[in-house]
This record gives sequence, structure tokens and C-alpha cells, in this order.
Amino acid sequence: MNEAVSQDMHSSDRILPSTLEAPAKLTLSLAVTGCSANGLHAIEAEMVSLTLADELTFEAGDGLEVLGELRPSTGESEVPSGSDNLVCRALAAVGRRAGVSLLKRIPSGAGLGGGSSDAAAVLRWAGVVPDNPADPGDPAMQLALRLGSDVPFCLVGGRAVVSGHGEQVKPLQFSPADFLMVTPPFASSTAAVYAAWDALGAPRGRHGNDLEQAALVVNPCLAEWRDAFGGRCGATPRLAGSGSTWFVQVTADMRRTISQATERPLQVHGRSAQIRMVSTRPSLTCPPGAANASP
Repeated sequence: MNEAVSQDMHSSDRILPSTLEAPAKLTLSLAVTGCSANGLHAIEAEMVSLTLADELTFEAGDGLEVLGELRPSTGESEVPSGSDNLVCRALAAVGRRAGVSLLKRIPSGAGLGGGSSDAAAVLRWAGVVPDNPADPGDPAMQLALRLGSDVPFCLVGGRAVVSGHGEQVKPLQFSPADFLMVTPPFASSTAAVYAAWDALGAPRGRHGNDLEQAALVVNPCLAEWRDAFGGRCGATPRLAGSGSTWFVQVTADMRRTISQATERPLQVHGRSAQIRMVSTRPSLTCPPGAANASP
């Protein structure tokens, strides 16, 4: 491990207890730009951080407790709390121990980067912050990438163009925006969606997301949720990454009817999901002066 990163993370030994937010990420556009011999797909995407966020509380001790997001059938958490959880993997990656309470607000399997953002929050807590987010060789970015392809962006946050396998994060000027979004009550498998994209012959997305058609093949019922959501808010929804979340950007004309769109859950075949409004938020680690001008 890089010596500077190691020194930074041990300097945070005094920060207990501590509570950090882990913001959701929204993929506004996604183009698949290639596929390597090992099956990993390269992308170019614009991503933003959202006000929707998980919350991690670090205390002295060891172990992970996951709160929120319970399965209705069993009352158990949807998110595993064992060593495979990204929080536990991130703690191991920085050589730290802590008792972590994770309050889940970001739905799992929704294309919103909840687990990746939780891992990035652990890195920030441990003092792992990139000196140059745009440099894929930055030690903090390399460490983040080893945990997952979305973790580098989640470590930087704000607004950025993400390319390669997630390791290239080019910060952009923050742009305030509001979105309506709905997450159907089922997860979408990123691996299955990419496999379907390959099988379909690498189609290009009509709405700025190359994975949308493949996600509809993997989960055909996504189309019904898209149509119901679009009918409620009066706009054409876009898919967040590989799904399952649909979103629309709030326009000036829509603001008069937002309360009507969000006042009751959306229902499809007797299953319901809440429409929520979220906003973009600035980077948690990248100073405004480090951002590039908007494209």
C-alpha cells in the first residue's frame, strides 16, 4: 500500500465515534465503449451524487450491523452483514477495525451505487482521499478500484465523467438539479444486463443509456414500471445504469405537479414503490477549484 495513503488512514485512529454519509450516485448517461478479453466492459458515463444517502456510524469495536431495508417476508436485512459486504472489505483494505452501524436508505440492486458508496465512506473515514481524482494512478483511486468499479466515482462524488472500467474520473463543475425517481420492488443484476447487452449485439441506447434495452430483456416488467412512472410524471423516464431505478429530471413546468406525482405510491400489478424527489450534491472530497468546466 502507498506510504502516504497508509499514514493518512492511521491518522484517523482518533476519530471514534464518527458518522458519515454515503450518497447515492445517479448515472445520467452511459455508453459502452468496449469489452476486454477478460469480459470487463469499458464505459463512458456522466454520474452525479444525490441527496439520497446511507449513513455509517463508526465506533470502537468490530463487526457490521445493517439497519433498514428489511425483507417484508422475513423481517431480515436485504443487505448481508458478513465479510463479503463492501463495508467489511473496505475496512480490511485499509487495515482498520471498527464497529460499524450501516443505516440503509439506498435500495440494493437499483443502479444507485449504494454498496460502492458505503465502501467509499469507509475510505474517507480512514483518511483515504485522492490528491488528483483525474489520475487513475492516484493511490487512493487505485485502492477504490480494487473494491469495485463504482467506488472511485463514489469516493470523489459530485459530478464527473467516468470512463474505462471506472478508474478514470474526470470531475466536472457542480450543476444543481432535481430528479424524480422510482425503484421497482426488485433488483437488477448488472452482470446479467451486460451479458444480455453482449448477446443483443452491443445495441446503442435511444435515451443515452446503452444498457436500457438489455435491462428490459433481463427484466421485462421494467417496461411496465417505466410506463406507469412516465404516465404519472408526464415525462419519458430514463434507466439509471443497469437498473432497476427509473428517473426523470424535474423541469420548471413539472414543479407545479410534483406533489401530485409523489403523494401516493406507484402501483404495478399490486406491487408498489414510492416516487421520491432527490437533488444533486457537490463532491465530498474534491474541492470546487479542482473541477473542470462543464462540457
